Amino acid sequence: MMKGDEMQIGTVQRIPLGIFPTPLQELRNLSEQLGGPRIFMKRDDLTGLGLGGNKLRKLEYALAEALREKATTVITVGGVQSNHVRLTAAACNRLGLETILILHGEEPRTTSGNLLIDRILGVKEIHFVGGEWHPAKEEIDRIADEKAARIAERLRKEGKVPYFIPNGCRPIHGALGYSGCVLEIVSQLRERNLAADAIVTACGTSSTQTGLILGSYLYGGGEIDVLGVSVATDRTTLTKRIDRQLNEATAKLELDLTIPKKAVRVSDDYIGPGYGLPTEGMKEAILLTARTEGIILDPVYTGKAMAGLIDLIRSGHFQGEEVVVFIHTGGAPGLFADSQAGHLVDRRP
Repeated sequence: MMKGDEMQIGTVQRIPLGIFPTPLQELRNLSEQLGGPRIFMKRDDLTGLGLGGNKLRKLEYALAEALREKATTVITVGGVQSNHVRLTAAACNRLGLETILILHGEEPRTTSGNLLIDRILGVKEIHFVGGEWHPAKEEIDRIADEKAARIAERLRKEGKVPYFIPNGCRPIHGALGYSGCVLEIVSQLRERNLAADAIVTACGTSSTQTGLILGSYLYGGGEIDVLGVSVATDRTTLTKRIDRQLNEATAKLELDLTIPKKAVRVSDDYIGPGYGLPTEGMKEAILLTARTEGIILDPVYTGKAMAGLIDLIRSGHFQGEEVVVFIHTGGAPGLFADSQAGHLVDRRP
């Protein structure tokens, strides 16, 4: 079994924060129910800090950089129910850093879900932006970045050292973190005399999928197919973004490695009406996974990603004795947000 310090990728500094490797669990009941491939779940919801989640792999690199720059305060951005900001706050507490959050949207009347955890973690400041007029994503990103710059300038005048982490972390940190995840998967399956045919993950900011593809070529000879299920953005935009991030990562790490464009595979068929908005497939996926395996998925990321995997199995894309690994990226606190109340209530007698 690998130890955490064996997952170092390249020479980029990393600070251990999570409990790695995370478990790799076979979902025999779900496989039997679907009549499909052997399904394994990589339990990155069990990373061991701040209720867990995939962002911790990325934060191990981002916060190592923050400490190297002698930061005192971390500023980061995300949605009101962001898993990323929750884990950033938890990790900063572990390292003795202050945290300031800039959240997209209006301050809700009730503090619930991830926002409740943010409050419990005691973040120094929370700022809400763009809530009154609901601007487009590009506009709200610009507003949040400008807000972060003003806060950073204020902190410098106070004699503090700010460090900014964008939503989901910088692509290079995601690429590094999730290359390590593939190394874990390859090692864990080898102990069972198995090899992964495919990895399926939710794709939001896209750096998780970038890292998985990079890991496939570093540790799986490029033979592990990586499929991202988008939760927000169209396939064309994500494909271009991931291809660019892969090129940046290989250059940063000085790898003599060429990853073909065909390796970047994203489906945008399961987004539904929009980011964080429910779909029937998502509801079925959460209920089916809970009732066959006792594992809870979240409504924003893993619920829609699992809906994609279930549909692909039913359509015959995955079948037989193929080995498919599903990345559980965490996010269960989002189930308890007021905005999700009622979507998953089972009214059967």
